[in-house]
Amino acid sequence: MRIRLDHRTTYRYATPATGLIQALRVTPREHGGQHILSWRIDADQDGSFRESTDAFGNRVTMFYASGAVAEITISVSGIADVSDTAGIIRADEPLPDAVYRRTTPLTTPDAALHALAERFAGLAPLDALHALCRALYQELRFEVGLTDATTPAAAAYAAGHGVCQDFAHVFITAARLLGVPARYVSGHLVRDSAQEAAHAWAEARVPDLGWVGFDPANGISPTDAYLRVAIGLDYLDAAPIRGTRRGGGAESLAVRVDAAQAMGQAQA
Repeated sequence: MRIRLDHRTTYRYATPATGLIQALRVTPREHGGQHILSWRIDADQDGSFRESTDAFGNRVTMFYASGAVAEITISVSGIADVSDTAGIIRADEPLPDAVYRRTTPLTTPDAALHALAERFAGLAPLDALHALCRALYQELRFEVGLTDATTPAAAAYAAGHGVCQDFAHVFITAARLLGVPARYVSGHLVRDSAQEAAHAWAEARVPDLGWVGFDPANGISPTDAYLRVAIGLDYLDAAPIRGTRRGGGAESLAVRVDAAQAMGQAQA
């Protein structure tokens, strides 16, 4: 599928902020099932951009604002061709699998998550991961506004609800308890209308297959409607935008994401 993305993020500050620096993980990497045709990042304030790559292999664009900022909009647009690979990722891996067995504050298990993982312990790895994905889709409710970026997997699972990042964190935590390397993925999912957030799912390292994607918020593995952007141990490693500033007071955030099938593409 040829995917067209328009992603706009606006920050507003109660008083002008200075020293604004933002780390943007909004540019996808190419891999066996994903080819980037065009990509652009813009800011509506004066400043400079600097490109780099982080330890996970994510493309990172640093933005340094030149002066005081009361409001700033970061706009991301691009077109990518994505193939359906049954969720299997063929990409260069800069880090060993063992890194993705590490626990983070957002993926620290409690007794309930240990019990969740134990339900699938007797299955072959791929079967266990698909069963875990389906179970979370069936047992957790997708509800916006009840969790945030600081909500750990254990809290979301105990509450029984959350958004895509919570589903991903719970999946990752349980997969690691099964001894499977697992990681967080931020990206975009083609939808019929604009959204107020990017999407998130998980990947797990399956013997003889490699890294395989699982989207427990939808109960499936990613298809050609998924645009993969960044990876990490949890949300904090792969967040689309993270930043720092001096002053500014209270902050408000508005996000609009439009990921759609590009018009006029030739069907495979």
